[in-house]
Amino acid sequence: MKVTNRTKRTNQQGSALVMALVAVVLLLGLSAAMNMVSGANKKEVVAAVDSSRAFYAAEAGASHGIELTRAGLLPVLGALDIGTQGAPTTFAGGNYWGSVTDNGDGTVTVLAYATVTGNSQGVEVVLDDGGEGIYTSALFAGNSSGGGNYDMEFGGVGTQADMITGNIYSGGNIVVSDDAVINGAMTASGTIGGGSGDTGETLPVPDIKKEEYEINNDHDVAALFSADGYSASNSLGGTAMQLPEENPAHIFRLNPSDRVSDTSGTTKDDYFLEDPYESVNSSSTLSEANATPITLSGQDGNPGPNGSNAVYYIDGNLWVHNKKLYSFKFANSDGDPILVTFVVKGNIYFSDNIIYEDSDDDGVAFIAMKDENETDSGNIYFGDPVFGTLEQMDAYMYAENNFYDNNLNAAGSATVAVNGNMTAGNQVLINRDYNGQHSKLTVNFDDRISTGAISLPGLPGNELAPGGYAVASWREVPLP
Repeated sequence: MKVTNRTKRTNQQGSALVMALVAVVLLLGLSAAMNMVSGANKKEVVAAVDSSRAFYAAEAGASHGIELTRAGLLPVLGALDIGTQGAPTTFAGGNYWGSVTDNGDGTVTVLAYATVTGNSQGVEVVLDDGGEGIYTSALFAGNSSGGGNYDMEFGGVGTQADMITGNIYSGGNIVVSDDAVINGAMTASGTIGGGSGDTGETLPVPDIKKEEYEINNDHDVAALFSADGYSASNSLGGTAMQLPEENPAHIFRLNPSDRVSDTSGTTKDDYFLEDPYESVNSSSTLSEANATPITLSGQDGNPGPNGSNAVYYIDGNLWVHNKKLYSFKFANSDGDPILVTFVVKGNIYFSDNIIYEDSDDDGVAFIAMKDENETDSGNIYFGDPVFGTLEQMDAYMYAENNFYDNNLNAAGSATVAVNGNMTAGNQVLINRDYNGQHSKLTVNFDDRISTGAISLPGLPGNELAPGGYAVASWREVPLP
């Protein structure tokens, strides 16, 4: 007789049913989880889009305020509303509100806020009416750190006395002593000692971050070296990475081996402004004729695109320093103007002379911006730390952080002349007294940017707003 094991079969069927039910439950749970994740992602995307829309609406409100200023509708020492939070101005599915205020010191502050489906953004714009600023000053120190004891000092006796031709501004105090001469207006948020001028005034500092130089540049130097750089040695000294002559960034050499003693203390790559495709002139005579040329691509018969009217962005440090040379010149014998801006996310070190070949048409700006990952960044160091070869700088210079002298003392340069300007978001620190001797600083302000005689690309805070007002700063702000 055949006996069927009904209990075993029933158990197997029950187990299969349980497994099927577990699988269904898991699938339902997974589906629900995926729906939740998808919904959350969708909400995040929508929120991000709405936040961007709110930011653009706030910028539209700021533009509205700038237009009111251009139209002359802003009362002196008064304010105008561009809508209120209770009765905002409708714009692109959202709304904005804010105010335009005459600060009484030649600046106007535009505040604009916007909301799109619950997401809010704010923008603050400071306009300058063409009065004092970093491009209208021989020396400018914004004192952005708020140091209450900061003094911008000038001194020296007889032929070693400082001579400044142009306006100066200090976000702290100004101290003029001995025989120093200031041929220009003095403005300070603090006090002025040894002279007279406007006190209690605060001028805006450019918002470098807003410029987004990492993407707003013509030539990303580090990226160009990464793509086409090769190692070579030449008469400029040592072995270094360099680029083909047709590359616009061929005017730099990266990490030369003969200057390790100078760069060993830096944490980022070090780029040296020197042209490996030009002849070397080692003369110690300070003159355009005795300077080693730097020529741009596409000029003076060089191959490649025209390297002028361009922003060169360097994520690293920039040096004008060569152990064999004293001076460099921007050469343009074919008559094409050299108009360039070097933006450095790190520090800039000037040890050798920089000279224009054509001081009427050429212009060069050096900007040192902060790197949030580097404490020592956004500074300009001025002077040769060992040999004191720096005597002349033809350039506009702006440090987001500080402007330091570097051994401008008895062991260094006895005199230094700047044909351009020296400006800093924080402080210009030019203490140059050593064992009773004063190293003379001469600054001859170059007004060609402020008068519109030349225009350099990508300058911070130099965008002209309607009506002649310059945008001194533009930044995001929280709602009040």
